[in-house]
Amino acid sequence: MAPEALNFSFSQKSDIWSLGCIVLDMTSCSFMDGTEAMHLRKSLRQSPGSLKGILKTMEEKQIPDAETFRNLLPLMLQINPSDRITIKDVVHITFVSGSFKSSCISLTLHRQMLPVSFTDMLLAGNVASILEVMQNFSSWPEVQLRALKRFLKMPADQLGLPWPPELVEVVLTTMELHDRVLDIQLCACSLLLHLLGQALVLDPEAKVPCNQAITSTLLRCLRSHPEEEQLLVMVYSLLAITTTQESVSEELQNAGLLDHILEHLHSSLQRRDVCVSGLGLLWALLLDAVIVNKGPLEEVPDLISQVLATYPADAEMAEASCAVFWLLSLLGCIKEQQFEQVVALLLQSVRLCQDRVRLVNSAYQGLASLVKVSELAAFKVVVQEEGGSGLSLIKETYQLHRDDPEVVENVAMLLVHLASYEEILPELVSSGMKALVQEIKERFTSSQELVSYAKKVHLRLEAATSLSPLGGEAAQP
Repeated sequence: MAPEALNFSFSQKSDIWSLGCIVLDMTSCSFMDGTEAMHLRKSLRQSPGSLKGILKTMEEKQIPDAETFRNLLPLMLQINPSDRITIKDVVHITFVSGSFKSSCISLTLHRQMLPVSFTDMLLAGNVASILEVMQNFSSWPEVQLRALKRFLKMPADQLGLPWPPELVEVVLTTMELHDRVLDIQLCACSLLLHLLGQALVLDPEAKVPCNQAITSTLLRCLRSHPEEEQLLVMVYSLLAITTTQESVSEELQNAGLLDHILEHLHSSLQRRDVCVSGLGLLWALLLDAVIVNKGPLEEVPDLISQVLATYPADAEMAEASCAVFWLLSLLGCIKEQQFEQVVALLLQSVRLCQDRVRLVNSAYQGLASLVKVSELAAFKVVVQEEGGSGLSLIKETYQLHRDDPEVVENVAMLLVHLASYEEILPELVSSGMKALVQEIKERFTSSQELVSYAKKVHLRLEAATSLSPLGGEAAQP
């Protein structure tokens, strides 16, 4: 009993004293008999200093975890209750700061679950404290999961943003150690996405630090849970963010990620989120990457056609598809027999949602790339179809985005390539493109490239209107 308990004064600190006496008995029983132990406990009520000799003997006799007990017992066996540590401190010193390996090993061998209240007590500190707990209890999936959830609830200013390397390292280690535990993988990916999102909010231009550990862990996650839709979507999103570096993109290609994406797009047409995130990752892989084997990419246009047919009114899907179409056109991965179909899909996507700037830019860049190499693609743009001609759509797009230089530049680039074909010029003239390019030339005088595009188209249209349709002579007023 604690000294104050003998006077019938009880508190939680009295239990700390009693627990300290029990621990003292357990750690000294190998070299003290019962009588010696009783005299020691009595002396401690008057003189805590008498504990020093016993602690020294523990070290000399190499009692397991003697260093932990040397730090713990003097704090528990203080005469004044207010000087004693709390039970939370006892737990932290024993299992975290003290690296109490013998107990940890025992629990691991018997696979006992740690009580939730115990785990929550350990995880009540700051980021550094929680990381310490995760490292000391690395083999307990329940501790790792609750720690990850604790991080997800933390305010951004406590996480060490924009990019806390130590936290990311521990999260990746946890994912590797518990790669078969789906809940841990889901929670860890959610946390990584949260960290990335917050970091990019703070600095949209920031480059995300990426190394082999991140990519290899995410790829391993895909292999362990290939059919888990929620996890697929998150891993695809994380990989899309981390492929900003060319070396990473090539590493992912070498690891077979391209085939993995195409396989899942084929088999997951009815899983909308997998398709969107898969197309987003495909775009990230193709952007600025050196594609050694373009063979697998030749099936992508038909695959995207199936995706768009499955989700004909999905603006996000259309945007992701247009971005991939554009890169495929630059890489020469769209076959000539696919040109008309791809042009039709790009025009259809623009009609669906002209207000989405990224979609519009990707679509017009893709159209310009195809028209540049194919007169057949050019005719597909200008021909009158059920939804109207591509030329009327170009005029609509210009009116809607006439103050956005990037959109206007992409529109003008498409017109340059259309105007390079003699047979297309009459269609451009009759649809009023001369006035449109004249306006572009006058409104964007500070952009040399835009002015250059507008001048080229204007000159071609001027030449076309100055000739007689029959003999090539100058037309009479």
